[in-house]
Amino acid sequence: MTTKDKYTTVPSPYSWDVPSGGDARFTWEYDDGRGRLLSLYQKGKDKQWDAQSRIDWSQDVDPMNPIGLPDEFHPLFGSPMWESADEKRRAEMKRHSQAWQFSQFLHGEQGAMVCAAKIVEVVPDLDAKFYAATQTMDEARHVETFSRFLQEKVGLVYPMNKNLNTLLGDTLRDSRWDMPYLGMQVLIEGLALAAFGVQRDLAAPGSLAKQVLAYVMQDEARHVAFGRISLKDYYSQLTEAERDEREEFVVDACYLMRDRFRGEEVFETLGLDVKACAEWVDTSAPMMKQFRAHLFSRIVPIVKDIGLWGPKVQSAFADMGVLDMAGLDIEALMKADEDQAEALDKAHAEMAVRAMEVDQVIQTAS
Repeated sequence: MTTKDKYTTVPSPYSWDVPSGGDARFTWEYDDGRGRLLSLYQKGKDKQWDAQSRIDWSQDVDPMNPIGLPDEFHPLFGSPMWESADEKRRAEMKRHSQAWQFSQFLHGEQGAMVCAAKIVEVVPDLDAKFYAATQTMDEARHVETFSRFLQEKVGLVYPMNKNLNTLLGDTLRDSRWDMPYLGMQVLIEGLALAAFGVQRDLAAPGSLAKQVLAYVMQDEARHVAFGRISLKDYYSQLTEAERDEREEFVVDACYLMRDRFRGEEVFETLGLDVKACAEWVDTSAPMMKQFRAHLFSRIVPIVKDIGLWGPKVQSAFADMGVLDMAGLDIEALMKADEDQAEALDKAHAEMAVRAMEVDQVIQTAS
């Protein structure tokens, strides 16, 4: 059985060829680069991990609620569609919604892997090439992890959402070397980091989904930091016209990503009224309103920090109700992500020691 057998709708064509802009760049300067980037590169090397051994894949997962989210987090909770459904139908709705979310994470991570490889090719500085090479490996591991979770534990995969497809295509086709950073490292990865965080915090303690999300987030925090460091200096040197072009891209991308989380493909697959469901999500689902706003908790302060903070960007964020997030402490948020992953490792190590002690007692007694 292949992934094709698990898709709700098999993508056609079954691959996506995106014309890629930009020149491959070599540099003959091999002396030390920027301290913060080299430090991040070292951290990227030190923090490599194996998805096969770090994650406990023997854990059981409820395929009807694979992430273990409360009913209140379902986008249609409280709607006429939800209230009229029996328990079996609600379980099906939860399974498809969570499979859709993890499927978008999966496709997004493949996009991040391709973008990181492109950054190695097009970025002019060696220190950035070094770090992007470690990120390419990180993203490959994330694709491996989400793919295994979906295929082995859920048995259901959704195609890439059209809004994510549009943003990835625009990012890859742009010939300017900074655009893979802005489109992927800041916007797509920033949004994914916030989405991972919500689901990690809601997932059952010790669950497989919580492990997957916590460990992936530990890597993603470095990736977003890479985008900030690389773009902040460069954007301070742009002309007003060049900065306006990037800000226009940010605004268009943020509206695309906000609308991406409606999950209309799920409604269609389940035979629901897509228009009525989308309207509910946009106007009447309190948990989803909070979730979609929270998605920008990483993006807004980073966009401000790298200097893309003109009136058009601020107006768009105000329209989305997320302008106040500009004051969030992004460093503290990233540190918390790393701490959660390390706490999980510590808990698993302690459990392994206790299990060994129990085995020794049993062997001694026998």
